[in-house]
Amino acid sequence: MELLNTYNLIILSCVIIILSFFFGELSKKTNIPSVLMLIILGIFLGLGIKSIGAEDFDYRQILEILGTVGLIMIVLEAALELELKREKIIPIGMSFAVALLGLLVSTACAAWILMYYFPSFDLHKAWLYATPLSILSSAIIIPSVGGLVSKKKEFHVYESTFSDILGIMLFYFLAARYENGEHTSMLAYGGNILLTVVLSLVFSYGILLVFQNIKSHVKLFLLISVLILIYSLGKKMHLSSLIIILIFGLMIANVELFFKGELGKWLKLDRAKDIYDGLHVITIETAFVVRTFFFVIFGITINLSSLTNVYVLGIASLILLSIYVIRFVLLKAFTGEDVVPQLFIAPRGLITVLLFYQIPEAGMVKAFEPGILMIIIIGTSIIMTGGMIYDRQRSNKAINTAKNDSVEYKEWRAPSIDD
Repeated sequence: MELLNTYNLIILSCVIIILSFFFGELSKKTNIPSVLMLIILGIFLGLGIKSIGAEDFDYRQILEILGTVGLIMIVLEAALELELKREKIIPIGMSFAVALLGLLVSTACAAWILMYYFPSFDLHKAWLYATPLSILSSAIIIPSVGGLVSKKKEFHVYESTFSDILGIMLFYFLAARYENGEHTSMLAYGGNILLTVVLSLVFSYGILLVFQNIKSHVKLFLLISVLILIYSLGKKMHLSSLIIILIFGLMIANVELFFKGELGKWLKLDRAKDIYDGLHVITIETAFVVRTFFFVIFGITINLSSLTNVYVLGIASLILLSIYVIRFVLLKAFTGEDVVPQLFIAPRGLITVLLFYQIPEAGMVKAFEPGILMIIIIGTSIIMTGGMIYDRQRSNKAINTAKNDSVEYKEWRAPSIDD
């Protein structure tokens, strides 16, 4: 245990962050998700920890804290990227439809598979477990799609953000039955969402009006603290707190849309834009650090023996197959013929793990194999890697063909009069 002293842990933490940066750079060149590299790093660290006899440490609470902060930062980061303009209505609507239908149909299929192979699942518990498996990971998608053409990149940012929000809302709707001891009606849950939206607008306007008048240089971390505090208090009150983060991010990113008419007189546009610029940098940096440690610790906790269990592999493979069949049908219906690499960009990640750790004790099914979760996360990341590499090769081939055609055209010319 002497190896795990304060300075060694500090050194290890710094090395992990440095490696995570290089993983990100490598990801840009190879299209291998940096998250997959972090999980593999965690697996090797886990083996090292076991070799020194320190494997008894409980990482659950650390993962929950990192996951919650990471979730807030990721949704805020995504919201800051969303431009609410009239010309964006169609792509936003299409992304929302694909995200909603993909979530619901994938959850239904995964729930049916779980009920078929695990008789201890009833319909409600099966949906509760299947929901996290059906949520796209914006933590993986947003950093990975930077090299795609603008239209496809925009689609993935919108879709993954909507999938996060809708998936989390569905999960907490299902979990409420076990937390409150009674089933929550759709009408009551709809009222909860409406109340959250109203409070979100009030809080967002209030926060922005107050913080645009603060001249201190340390106000941005104060702002982050206020947002996390409001999120946590909202969770205590059983509100859909993530909506608060989303609406604040949308407001600060589109201040001129939210401050029209008389409200515009209260806005100090230059200071609001300064807050946006600073907040954008902080969310990116914080999300990077949180994602790094979350996925490394998740890798440490992986039980390698479950990954080689044929029964677990079979169930996970069926769920994976359902994910991509459903996605193919939806993309064909909503986006047309060209569904590459969108078809393959459906990774599961931080939110999937975080929600599994938040399943109420009364809703847990002991027969469920955690290896299914791990295989789906790793499998979707590997499939995404293959799809991105294929798309890059396809694009390079198209570019080279166009260049060759151009050269051949220049070399050939019709005979002139002088000839």
